[in-house]
Amino acid sequence: MDIVVEDHDRVLHLILNRPAKRNALTMQMCKDIVAAVRSAESRNDVGCTLISANGTVFCAGMDLSEDAPVDQLLPVHEQLFTLGAQTLKPIVVAVNGAALAGGLGLAAQGHIVLASPNASFGLPEVRIGFWPFVVYRAIEAAVGKRRALELSLTGASFATEQALAWGLVHRVHSDADLQESAKKFAREIARSSPRAISLGLEYVRDAEGKSLREAGEIAATLRAKLMASGDYKEGTAAFREKREPRWPNSADRS
Repeated sequence: MDIVVEDHDRVLHLILNRPAKRNALTMQMCKDIVAAVRSAESRNDVGCTLISANGTVFCAGMDLSEDAPVDQLLPVHEQLFTLGAQTLKPIVVAVNGAALAGGLGLAAQGHIVLASPNASFGLPEVRIGFWPFVVYRAIEAAVGKRRALELSLTGASFATEQALAWGLVHRVHSDADLQESAKKFAREIARSSPRAISLGLEYVRDAEGKSLREAGEIAATLRAKLMASGDYKEGTAAFREKREPRWPNSADRS
């Protein structure tokens, strides 16, 4: 299987599993990732999605040897490389090696990105006569307009230290600790209020590009909705009673 799916402790773990092909993405792999992340939206037993990879390369980009029809590939890529901006459940990504082209675009879908000190990143498309059209928005959101343009024009690779300084990567863990640290981090996120997270991500999505007034109106609406929810009532009750909250409509799965 090119995508291995594991399901434990309220974390849906997607593992890229084409190490012999540097985890290059086929169209079917793209479809499978999109389908899995979207399925998490309606699952009460999933609080977080984790994406990692087997082998020494996270993802070298798209599989250029695959002769997939462009008219079929483009909508799939559009769905894949906007997942982070659209989903209402958090995505954690663990980058264990090179994340290049579409691989960098996939890493940028993470709301939280962990990386090995030996990981590397880059947008080398221009060197093969292409431009990172579909992934560009996610890269720009992660590192800023001028940095995204520089990376696209030069095709230069950069190290984890730079990725951390630019805000693409949030945390760095050793090669030996990365996978377990990512799982632990995803589990911790999955323990928090599902309703607070989903409404929070809805705010981040819907307030993008809005005026201060419009963003404030969105915030007020979602805040009122959250404060009327069972999660808020349970969370405040658990705080007063000094116990762990038991979120309504949240199913545990191990």
